[in-house]
Amino acid sequence: MKKHSFLQVDVFTDKPFEGNQLAVFPDGRGLTAKTMQAIAKEMAFAESTFILPAEKKGDVRMRIFTPDSELPMAGHPTIGSTFALAHLGRIKRGRPQFVFELGVGPTPVALEWNRSGLSFAWMTQRAPEFGRSPADMRDLAAALGLTVDDLADGPPPQEASCGVPFFFVRLASRRAVDAVEVDRRALERFYGAHGLKTLPVFAFTTERGSDKATCYSRMFAPGLGIVEDPATGGASGPLGSYLVHHGVVTPEQGARILSLQGKKMGRPSWIHVDIGTSDGAINRVRVGGKAVMIGEGHLRF
Repeated sequence: MKKHSFLQVDVFTDKPFEGNQLAVFPDGRGLTAKTMQAIAKEMAFAESTFILPAEKKGDVRMRIFTPDSELPMAGHPTIGSTFALAHLGRIKRGRPQFVFELGVGPTPVALEWNRSGLSFAWMTQRAPEFGRSPADMRDLAAALGLTVDDLADGPPPQEASCGVPFFFVRLASRRAVDAVEVDRRALERFYGAHGLKTLPVFAFTTERGSDKATCYSRMFAPGLGIVEDPATGGASGPLGSYLVHHGVVTPEQGARILSLQGKKMGRPSWIHVDIGTSDGAINRVRVGGKAVMIGEGHLRF
């Protein structure tokens, strides 16, 4: 039997027991994809990551698994793995950038440091792609346990992606976001009726609260084995892009979007989004945040 060490990280927070949990296996050499998938299911976090030697144009290669499948990219695993590798000294203090080889290609992460070590990380994501906007709001609202009145006026729900597609649904209030209860079968019928793939649902509102958040958000991906995700960095790039693309926020405001996700779950997560534009087109998508080490251990098999 062999020991396989891991670090446990809480991501998009600077407080233990908040944010999104992540298991980082800093040495994934010798593990097959089948074994990595089994480990991710055993860990039972939204994602687990496995660090491997670089193959092309990066510092390391990283594979990301949910309990049910492998992802080509994801935000909280990238930010959390960056902090884990810095904690282990594999990213040297003061270094300005680190590049992960992901399924979508080389992915740079900009690094900010203080006296204690790594303090913040910015992940660059691909330019957004926007998909369909179904017109049938009644069936969509019902699939989310809501009424049509709970949907916000303005830009319609829409598929968007910066590497992994999500279906974005803007709601009228934080109360409506908290009230979402996904009926998986009804949602699949809605997708099928409109020629959409079964996508994770990202429900959000721009209703302001007493905090500084631009958006109040929840994400549901039962098809990936994630009933609800406390923080979804992979959806936050397209979220910011959706807001800028549809004029919900100005281009200037797009550079400092703050999404509060996971509060309903008791794991508040603070996700920073930086969207840049040139001549009306989005040319920069970055998602950033903090993370804290919460534990370490090993599996034996």
